[in-house]
Amino acid sequence: MKQFRKKLIVLHRCKGITRKTIRMILKKDPSLNLLPTLSPQEISNTFPLTQPRAAQLHRDYHNEQLWQQVESDDRHYQIITIVDEIYPPMIKPIKDQPLVLYALGNVELLKHHPSLSIIGTRNPTEEAAAKMKFIIPPLLEKDCLIVSGMAKGIDSYAHRLALYNGGKTIAVLGSGFLHIYPRQNEILFKQIAEKGLLLSEYPPHTPPSKFHFPERNRIISGLSYGTLVIEATERSGTLITVGQALDQGREVYAMPGSPLHPQSSGCNRMIQDGAKLVMEPNDILEDWETLGKNLSNL
Repeated sequence: MKQFRKKLIVLHRCKGITRKTIRMILKKDPSLNLLPTLSPQEISNTFPLTQPRAAQLHRDYHNEQLWQQVESDDRHYQIITIVDEIYPPMIKPIKDQPLVLYALGNVELLKHHPSLSIIGTRNPTEEAAAKMKFIIPPLLEKDCLIVSGMAKGIDSYAHRLALYNGGKTIAVLGSGFLHIYPRQNEILFKQIAEKGLLLSEYPPHTPPSKFHFPERNRIISGLSYGTLVIEATERSGTLITVGQALDQGREVYAMPGSPLHPQSSGCNRMIQDGAKLVMEPNDILEDWETLGKNLSNL
């Protein structure tokens, strides 16, 4: 098992290899014992891959520096693969679940219930802070873990409120741990590493990329029994997470706001479309009692 997980981590880092490709390779080579023995042409024929992609895979997989880097990272961070016991049970059933995760902090939080993702715009109104101070502390008193993405705005404030009130929080990043984004969150990054948990699907040296952020959102929603949107515009990237939460069978909550604020339009529209309107913390907590506890048995 130890050797297999190392092979999987290395494969996960090969250039141009998607999760879909890895799953295809694992279907034909479940132990990953065959792949190292194949020539580029044989890789192309076996899986199948285009010849340029097969050649790239062969070069990367046989790159000794890549294997050494994986060993080094495994000493500095906790690397969690889909075959490890610590792999978060909440995201194992979701579509396109991550095959490899990098963790920094308290990995026991991956087993914690209840957990709620709190998301929203990077440019909130002044009213957003008051909404969050009203809603989040009572949830923390009930030992609810807060999951978010450490982006500026709503995400960062949710993490800070959790830490300030002595609560539990997980930040799911869109970059590797050596590329903190946004840079203004370096202190928050260190605080979460000490008192909560940082998670990333991307190796430590991976810089942020535009497509990483919508991609990581499926993990944010997947780690939670429900997703609460504080503020969002109608075309906000926040709504990607909402769509993934619905696809995963999770609850979706929204806080209403003034129709005069564009930052409230997304939430108001969500409520119109069937999201649960949140007026007080108990609107969320009562669902954990009746619905969310089923997820704790995963």
